[in-house]
Amino acid sequence: MKKMMLVLIASACCTAFAMNASAQQADKATGDAVIAMVKAQWAAEIKDPTNVAEQTKDMSDDYTEFNGEYATRLDGKAMNSQLAEATGKASAKTVAAEMANPKVQVYNGNVAILTYNYVGVTQDKDGKTEPTRAKSTRIYVKKGDKWMLVHANFAADPAPKQ
Repeated sequence: MKKMMLVLIASACCTAFAMNASAQQADKATGDAVIAMVKAQWAAEIKDPTNVAEQTKDMSDDYTEFNGEYATRLDGKAMNSQLAEATGKASAKTVAAEMANPKVQVYNGNVAILTYNYVGVTQDKDGKTEPTRAKSTRIYVKKGDKWMLVHANFAADPAPKQ
């Protein structure tokens, strides 16, 4: 009886370990997919700042955003797209965009929170470049079989004083 009990306990531990390893692999795959979506958005913006449809293809219709440019929450993909279209006409353009310190937290397999520091370079019409920095959070929800961006918060990340 004791031997049977030990076998059952060992079996339960092995099963729990395997399930945990499997969940971690799924979370890593989700994290990789979410990060790839952000980088694809940036690449689309660099390639063609006026192609807002490509830049917002993974954005939910009920998307919300906080950012340093506006004092209020921006509600809806339509509003965000309208502002992005206006920004795409500006003479300054993004020429480089990178993600530092990314971290993805996955919950219940259908919510992913990505936090990172944005590190980019903007170029003006005269060719002068300027670094761009931000502290960023993006929240994704799995709708059907597709990850959709439902909220973002882009905060200032001032350069350290020297």
